[in-house]
Amino acid sequence: MPLKTIGMIGGTSWTSTLEYYRIMNKTVQERVGGEASAKLIMYSVDFSELRSVQKQRGWDAVADMLIDISRRLQGAGAEFLVLGANTLHIVADRLEEALDMPLLHIADATAAAIRAAGMGTVGLLGTRYTMMEAFYRVRLKEKHGIEVVVPPQDDIERVDSIIFDELVRDVFKDESRGEVLRVAGGLVEAGAEGIVLGCTELPLLVSAEQVPVPSFDTLTLHAVAAAERSMA
Repeated sequence: MPLKTIGMIGGTSWTSTLEYYRIMNKTVQERVGGEASAKLIMYSVDFSELRSVQKQRGWDAVADMLIDISRRLQGAGAEFLVLGANTLHIVADRLEEALDMPLLHIADATAAAIRAAGMGTVGLLGTRYTMMEAFYRVRLKEKHGIEVVVPPQDDIERVDSIIFDELVRDVFKDESRGEVLRVAGGLVEAGAEGIVLGCTELPLLVSAEQVPVPSFDTLTLHAVAAAERSMA
């Protein structure tokens, strides 16, 4: 089976990128068999540099940076693009307009699993950008008909702090796990049928068994979707 070549932008953060690499390769090997593995070209960014660009120059500058990287990946042979982070999809529209190869959107992979589970309303956890900005919630609603519930502001800031101050630095605390589960419980009380772990580091902290309702691990869903796209 000839495989398509995945182009991935990783390093956002490296802790979740490790899992992307493992899952994509494992999925291809399981489906194809034998010694098969994913065809993959990865550009791993310096996350501190990307964060600095965003803070100092805004998301348009981040988009320009990612477009340049994506074109390098395509020039090296990538046939479609994977952004290994939910938050980076805030500039997905810019990338889709600028590139000659398709982008496998993480929210679409997540929505497919939500719809397959028969759910119409989910709670969303992630960085404050993912929870507060429209790009993720609007895509789930307008493209897939899924309603989204987000936490109150104080809990948004708490989860965001856990992600950037701990998880992206490979720090995982029981106390923080408890905080994330508390916030998830609040979303269930607000009407969520399931919880979207909408930051690719969150599934490294919280397992599906610990969440009070079905959860959607965006890292795994996206990585499996990428492997499947490469085999299609």
